[in-house]
Amino acid sequence: MKVVELTYPHQFKKIELDETVAAIGFFDGIHKGHQKLIDTAINKSKEQGRKSAVITFYPHPSVVLDREPKHVNYITPLKEKERLLRDMGVDILYVVTFNQELSKVSPEDFIDHFIIGLNVKHVIAGFDFSYGHKGNGSMDTILIHSKGEFNVTSIDKVKDDNGKISSTLIRKYLNEGKVDEANQLLVKSPFIRGVVIDGDKRGRSIGYPTANLKLTEDFLLPKVGVYAVTIKHKEEQLLGMANVGYKPTFNEKATKPSIEVHIFDYNNNLYGEELLVEWKLYIRGEQKFNGIEELVGQIQKDEQNIRAYLETI
Repeated sequence: MKVVELTYPHQFKKIELDETVAAIGFFDGIHKGHQKLIDTAINKSKEQGRKSAVITFYPHPSVVLDREPKHVNYITPLKEKERLLRDMGVDILYVVTFNQELSKVSPEDFIDHFIIGLNVKHVIAGFDFSYGHKGNGSMDTILIHSKGEFNVTSIDKVKDDNGKISSTLIRKYLNEGKVDEANQLLVKSPFIRGVVIDGDKRGRSIGYPTANLKLTEDFLLPKVGVYAVTIKHKEEQLLGMANVGYKPTFNEKATKPSIEVHIFDYNNNLYGEELLVEWKLYIRGEQKFNGIEELVGQIQKDEQNIRAYLETI
């Protein structure tokens, strides 16, 4: 997959670019609604003998448009989005920098620049897609702005039993620890990627060595607590348990959550190695224990419950 980073105004000439069928949107999480858009673009591109493309934006518009400075964590940060789209079979990914200048572009100029100007011949977008200054462009106006240069397919809302599938709903589930419910809506289970760094080595002293992770990107973490997880290290698939939190039994002053992963039946040295951790089930909230013995007793119960659960999936 070819990745093209763009800022407004870009300098590409339409004649230099492949004709594409393009899905457009922010696509945080790559959920099943997004999958329908992207698969539609890929299938139509094959029917039309063109390349498939995705047009997305970074950072999230709220970072630029909110009055107060804002930092956003993502269900799928940009590099992870690239990986997922590549695996889905997309030919070209256009990453448009969302900044103040772009936020002021009129709907017509946006289409001229990022659809017609990128040689897009067919646009796939959700029914609620908006574009241009203050989102004044919509699926009701896009054909007017197309000037006959491209066709449009609008994708209706994709639902599950709880209603419309959305990144907002997935964020809500993660914030509530409902990772199993988020998993039902996503193309790939909710996950993080991180590098194993030195920790306080306390886990090793109590018989539960942990890999302490430093995140590779701005991942949205689930609710503080203990989770059943699967772990990927290179080509190796592993099972384990993870704690997201502040370790109140040992540290009352922590201000930032840490991620510790205990891998079952595993003793290899992982310092400096990259792990991909998928959240499978929320087990319990983080607790402050009265001592090591009480802590170890609870961890043993957690391990028993998690092993039993992971055997079922």
